[in-house]
Amino acid sequence: MGEMTPEERSAAIERTAGLVDPERLGRWMDDEGLPNKGEPVSVQFISGGASNEIFRITRGDFHAVLRRPPRIVPKGRNETMLREYRVLEALNGTDVPHPEAYAACEDTEVIGSTFYLMSLVDGWSPMNTDGWPAPFDTDLEARYGLGIQLVDGIARLARVDWRARNLEGFGKPDGFHERQVDRWLALLNSVQFRELPGLDVASDWLRRHKPSHWEPGIIHGDYQFANVMFNHGAPARLAAMVDWEMSTIGDPLLDLGWVMNGWTDPGEDRSHGYVDATGLPSRAEILEHYATVSGRSVDEIDYYVILARFKLAIVLEGGYARVVAGDADNPSMAAYEWVVLDNMRAAAELASTTRLGQ
Repeated sequence: MGEMTPEERSAAIERTAGLVDPERLGRWMDDEGLPNKGEPVSVQFISGGASNEIFRITRGDFHAVLRRPPRIVPKGRNETMLREYRVLEALNGTDVPHPEAYAACEDTEVIGSTFYLMSLVDGWSPMNTDGWPAPFDTDLEARYGLGIQLVDGIARLARVDWRARNLEGFGKPDGFHERQVDRWLALLNSVQFRELPGLDVASDWLRRHKPSHWEPGIIHGDYQFANVMFNHGAPARLAAMVDWEMSTIGDPLLDLGWVMNGWTDPGEDRSHGYVDATGLPSRAEILEHYATVSGRSVDEIDYYVILARFKLAIVLEGGYARVVAGDADNPSMAAYEWVVLDNMRAAAELASTTRLGQ
């Protein structure tokens, strides 16, 4: 983890130049009734991901964040952007930490894609720091709280009454687990250009070990330290869950499986990954906190970890396939080459060793 180097930031600013026209954006904001009508709009690049570009919008004393797809908009990404906004809007007024939803634009003529505006979160991201920031760099008790707060976010999310928040039709919870393997294999078949060792072992196991009981809820879909922000200072407090592009209605325990993928226990090698896991809670402590806050059983967690690894490998393979084909706007997706293989192998390994269902 770490901030962009000056050279990387310069290249990113050049890459995203012209993606947000301040005058057109300002006219749209006027039509939406957003604050400070008629005043000049300032646009500043914040960060760019594999599938989104993020900008700070300033208009007088009004500050917001604009989120839009990259210049080369992947198929379906405009629609996904509007789905992100819908779930953020639904979470307004709940106890789930998230950026407040302000407004969304379906008209791709305004800035060249769909986009939305959300609140500017006063906090820090583990992806934008060179190591844990103070006091979490030296205070391991405070750092422990980061792990608890991370899982607390999805535990709270799992409690939200999605029907009462007008999310009927946002996903298809009926038959959720029955669809998983076929859905992700269909996506893989549409982009596949190489073999993924472990694919058959993982997919066969998942078909045979679907959960015995589950309750539908909101899924974030890509939940990890990379997609949260924390408040400044100790004690650890989750400021916002961000990057909702893979959210849906399904089994919230898949978010927990996402977190547990790669989570290590004290005494194990905790140097892998993009965060220093020294001082973070154990697997058992993470599972206990989630179960206590969410009210959901974690007895079948191995299934969710295997599904998370299987799904993650296939989703990232789609991004890597675009790199190989020369269709990717963001070169960082080249790193997926080995991440995909590692996740699929890990899914197959756990499927072969777990005692769940035996």
